[in-house]
Amino acid sequence: MSETVLMKGNEALAEAAVIAGCRHYFAYPITPQNEIPAYMSRRMPEVGGTFLQAESELAAINMVMGASAGGVRAMTSSSSPGISLKQEGISYIAGAELPCVLVNIMRGGPGLGAIAGAQGDYFQATRGGGNGDYRTIVLAPGSAQELADFTIEAFDLADEYRMPVMILADGYIGQMSEPVVLPKPSGKSFDKPWALTGAKGRKKNILCSMKLIPDTALEEHNLRLQEKYELITEKVHRADTYLTDDADWLVVAYGTSARIARKAVDRLRGEGIKAGLFRPLTLWPFPEKELFEVGSKVQKILTVEMSLGQMVEDVKLSMNGEVEVDFHGRAGGAVPALDDIIERINGYERENHTHVQAS
Repeated sequence: MSETVLMKGNEALAEAAVIAGCRHYFAYPITPQNEIPAYMSRRMPEVGGTFLQAESELAAINMVMGASAGGVRAMTSSSSPGISLKQEGISYIAGAELPCVLVNIMRGGPGLGAIAGAQGDYFQATRGGGNGDYRTIVLAPGSAQELADFTIEAFDLADEYRMPVMILADGYIGQMSEPVVLPKPSGKSFDKPWALTGAKGRKKNILCSMKLIPDTALEEHNLRLQEKYELITEKVHRADTYLTDDADWLVVAYGTSARIARKAVDRLRGEGIKAGLFRPLTLWPFPEKELFEVGSKVQKILTVEMSLGQMVEDVKLSMNGEVEVDFHGRAGGAVPALDDIIERINGYERENHTHVQAS
């Protein structure tokens, strides 16, 4: 039986990376993810791995690129403005089809912002913050346990599809301490005949994202990448639902916002109001079909975020106008208040009751 350990979310993620076989970690410190490099600075030497605090975020992401090209499991972590600095390298890694894990423990923005947790990097993560037509798989853990579990999965997805996978969590999830059952390795293995391990009698491998000859080479490369992304959209989409079977009102949220929303749903249920929670676990691909199946049965949807409205666009696209989608958000490190969510749903209930009486 696995041991339960009290760990910060950041530390649980770091230990899970070690369990997953990550032996090459490169980063530059920034709050609120600093427990990850601090933890890895101790653990990497213990397991025969490489820890390197780079001179900058740009250097760190390029070190990840080099390690991944050699066929090993590599990871970097940062917080919002640090991830912004890595975007050129992330785009290159996606273009060269190299697997790696990226961790963004989000803080308030824009710019340097504040060190409090936030969710303002949704667009950057799900739309690609660098240049060109590329995607990264984005996982959205909501607890220290999920930070650990999703890290194991992130490395497997990165290797399976040869692409960057991002773990996107707000600073509160990374900083809070919770009981964690450390996951076991998945046991999956992936051949990497493309890796730069020295030709040694075989045909040489070339990994790059620059395609100049012939004139159509880059377009053909992009079309092939798009086929891969379409396959991922079909296969990699996950969500968690809570009390949605008979719900009249649905809250959609992830991360810390979802934890608060779940409590709001419990309180509303205690008042006799049928509320439910839909929590996307993959932000890209977004679980559109799952949300439509649940959301098409309710009277109204409230999207709750620690931003001024980013995921709400994917919620509206998923529902395609079938159900009205409302939004409640806080920005810059502010957290949605439990009472505000409850009052918003209570307002819908009162409006519906008035409408029924008038009818």
